[in-house]
Amino acid sequence: MDENAPIRVYMTRKLIGVSPDDPVKRACEVMMEFDIGSLVVVENGEVVGFFTKTDIIRRVVIPGKPNTTPVREIMTKKLITADANAPLREVLDTMAKKRIKHILISENGKIVGIFSLSDLLTASRRKLETAIAAE
Repeated sequence: MDENAPIRVYMTRKLIGVSPDDPVKRACEVMMEFDIGSLVVVENGEVVGFFTKTDIIRRVVIPGKPNTTPVREIMTKKLITADANAPLREVLDTMAKKRIKHILISENGKIVGIFSLSDLLTASRRKLETAIAAE
């Protein structure tokens, strides 16, 4: 894996999201349906928040909030992003410093993808499979 390659090489372009008015239960159902650990929260075509499994634990389960709570009350509003041209190394450093497992990828001020630690594992597995096949 090339740590100097732009993060766009490794990011997932397909963003799956919910509305800020959707209940937490609906967001969880979407996450289960797509087997993902995070969602973007979209309002009027713009990403206004981010919602993760960690948010569910910290902001719903532990405080005992009902699953009917609107996502807008639970979502992370301060978005942490990386530029699509940032090198993988830099993005991983940011994620480590912020202690996050997912980061939104932006280009020209617009969210264009997401990168997660599972994307890194997928890329590593592909590289290993390619090396094995070449032997």
